[in-house]
Amino acid sequence: MPPSTGDLLDLGCGYGPIAIALAARAPNARVWAVDVNERALALTIANAEAAGLSNVRAVTPEAVPQRVRFAAIYTNPPVRIGKTALHELLSSWMARLEPAGAAWLVVQRHLGSDSLARWLDEHGHTVSRFASERGYRVLEVRP
Repeated sequence: MPPSTGDLLDLGCGYGPIAIALAARAPNARVWAVDVNERALALTIANAEAAGLSNVRAVTPEAVPQRVRFAAIYTNPPVRIGKTALHELLSSWMARLEPAGAAWLVVQRHLGSDSLARWLDEHGHTVSRFASERGYRVLEVRP
């Protein structure tokens, strides 16, 4: 269950299924659906409107004010962009996690979930494998 209030982040939202689910389960939270793809953002907006949800903000990464801190982050990180770019991306957003917050990452095992977990751990985060099924790992990451 997501935090009931605060700012929640769906990083790499695509057409918005995670953002929509978060917004429906936490109507008093503000859900930031972030993607670099304008078409994906337009679909997220349309899907949130169709679901009657007014607490979704679908925006590009630079449109999220720097002052915003997240109670939780949810992402299926874009591991195919390469380790350097992925590490930079995760470092910048993980730095915006509230001290008591958590990030939830879904990563395919064969795409480096275990090495990503080690990297996060080496960079000061507490990482645990929350679930593992059908070649996917769900990592819980805390500051």
